[in-house]
Amino acid sequence: MESPNTTLELARFGARLRFEDLSRDQVRKLKAFFLDWLGSALAGVNEIPVRCILDIARSQGGTPESTLIPGGSGGPCLMAALVNGASSHVVEMDDLHRESILHPAAAVMPALLALAEREHATGRALITSIAVGYETAIRAALGAGTDHYRLWHTTATCGTFGAAAGAASLLKLAPERFAWALGSAGTQAAGLWQFLAEGAMSKQLHAGKAAMNGLLSALLAHGGFTGPVRILEGEKGFFRATSENFDEARCLQGLGETFFFERNSLKFHASCGHTHSAIEAAVAAAGKKGIPPDEIREVTVHVYQAALDLLGDVTPETPYEAKFSLPFCLALALTRGRAAPEDFTLDTLRDPALRALMDRVRVISDPRLSSRYPRRWPARVQVVTSRGQRLSGAADYPKGDPENPLTWEEVADKFNGLTRNVLSGTGAQNLIDRISRLEELADTADLLAGIVR
Repeated sequence: MESPNTTLELARFGARLRFEDLSRDQVRKLKAFFLDWLGSALAGVNEIPVRCILDIARSQGGTPESTLIPGGSGGPCLMAALVNGASSHVVEMDDLHRESILHPAAAVMPALLALAEREHATGRALITSIAVGYETAIRAALGAGTDHYRLWHTTATCGTFGAAAGAASLLKLAPERFAWALGSAGTQAAGLWQFLAEGAMSKQLHAGKAAMNGLLSALLAHGGFTGPVRILEGEKGFFRATSENFDEARCLQGLGETFFFERNSLKFHASCGHTHSAIEAAVAAAGKKGIPPDEIREVTVHVYQAALDLLGDVTPETPYEAKFSLPFCLALALTRGRAAPEDFTLDTLRDPALRALMDRVRVISDPRLSSRYPRRWPARVQVVTSRGQRLSGAADYPKGDPENPLTWEEVADKFNGLTRNVLSGTGAQNLIDRISRLEELADTADLLAGIVR
């Protein structure tokens, strides 16, 4: 019996999904994901990697089809996808899907907003395309398996499939051309973790290029450019090229009936998602007010092996690298009761008391916790104080996970906090209101008008 054409099945699903197929709760979640993403995109506009990419995009000129969120100017839709993808991934506050180990928004949303603006799509069409893009990216990552993440940055690779699928949905591509878009996306999907070991800026390029390449793939397919229609499952396709434990069946499990995007997480802490359970376990141990650093004798944190595989060799020299440092994030959580965006500064990183505390943090891989990954990303923290007091904390589902979700009001509060330096209070509230009624919007090109500039 011939195996199913995984790529074509995903294409058929994406081509047939309509807004009416989504429940009211699913629409509400998708709007929350969009608001959450836009907050991260606006928060990143002045970061150095983003300005570098923006300078290149502006130098290319072209027709002002879509909004370049950094600077608020117009540009070609491909350049908007590139720049906005980079901007939304730089402050480490964009969303996360645990089981697929994927940040879907940073790759999917920039492509879809850019194309929706160019095409003057309705808010309903944009929401539907987000559902298609998220579901496709997540399923591609689930199919690729956990081994893929060992070397490949899933947001860069599988995010490209999501951007292509969402854009194909907006362009109303028939299944065959939809599959061509996925084929061209897969042959461009790339992004290696080496940047983390060297403190390079590649992570922002990963998100931007995933958005840009996915959008390019859909535009090419719309124009008749063919792509391989077994790009995921083929003998020389994506799964076999990038993973030892891929699972094609997982990619299609419950397709059209189960929506994996409903298990998406929204970040509450301004750091890598692999640090969040440890942060909350530390806060539980120390209390929200924290403990003075000189009163902490030693700290032991137990985590799952995948967290150590990614973060174990990080020695933070910059605020961005600090977001990937378990000892630094633990030091913040234990002393300040938080890991907020404003805590990741050079002054904080160079604080002698915090640096000394980081040296007293011991990170241990726990097989029991590893066995629960990636369904859970758990952590356990033990603290011994200078007086010999022993404190402990545990977290399986940090704030923002689907088991412990943010409310719409909390997402709006997060948006306000992330955008306070780039939007007026009125502008921020207008955007929150517009996105809360996104399904009523007649033309997506009006969404950012008069606010982002």
